[in-house]
Amino acid sequence: MAITAQDVNRLRQETGAGMMDCKKALTEANGDFEAAKDILRKAGQKIASKRADNVTSEGIVLTQVNAEGNNGKVVALACETEPVSKVADFKSLAQRVMDTAVSTNAATKEELLAANQEDGRSLQDHITDLMGKIGEKIDVVSYETVNADQVVAYTHSTGKLGVLVGLVNTNGTDATEVGKDVAMQIAAMNPVALDKDGVDAATVEREIEIGKDQARAEGKPEAMLEKIAMGKLNKFYKENTLLNQEFVKDSSLTIAQLLDKTSKGMTVNAFKRVAIA
Repeated sequence: MAITAQDVNRLRQETGAGMMDCKKALTEANGDFEAAKDILRKAGQKIASKRADNVTSEGIVLTQVNAEGNNGKVVALACETEPVSKVADFKSLAQRVMDTAVSTNAATKEELLAANQEDGRSLQDHITDLMGKIGEKIDVVSYETVNADQVVAYTHSTGKLGVLVGLVNTNGTDATEVGKDVAMQIAAMNPVALDKDGVDAATVEREIEIGKDQARAEGKPEAMLEKIAMGKLNKFYKENTLLNQEFVKDSSLTIAQLLDKTSKGMTVNAFKRVAIA
């Protein structure tokens, strides 16, 4: 049957696919709209399979805190190239991912991707559709959530880095300003853990061995290596764990001291730093 421009435009409006792709799908489906939609979806699946191993180093990071201020979410939707990250359809998809995270309060990335949309299809299906339209790998590379007395979010101006900070024991204090300072500290300094108890055993062991090797190379006696390495480990904790880091705006205070000074007993119970790079 003859495929009219109106038919092509209708399919384009319903699927968001390109004009030529819509015309080709309708021709292959002999004008059957539902079959044409399936053809376009299969095209997206083929793209997804073909480009599964491709690197996604561009994209958008979004953060959002609920109205009560006690739950925050951060999502990262990644693609292969910068131009795609600036396309309206990609930005709209990133917002769909965040909206789905908020509406479902999904516990995991897998649960988020499986969540049904208004058309009864999953979020992953919508991601696959856009892959077929754009021709690049698109992936939710990170999804994190934080709960606390007050959650503060920060998104860097590049749009590729987002931070959530969970503040506890706020004693009713509005901690937005100090929370933003702490979030920006996390963005800049990239701490590996909240405090030394959060540093994994493998990292601790590695830092001790590095400390010993450095001391040995400096000619220190073998009997002193352990003590020197422990001193270097404590320095590592100070530089790389959030609560022990010096506050970048005032080096006379650690982050722990900054929070306690703002409101007695205030601290951080969790943080999440998500970046696309």
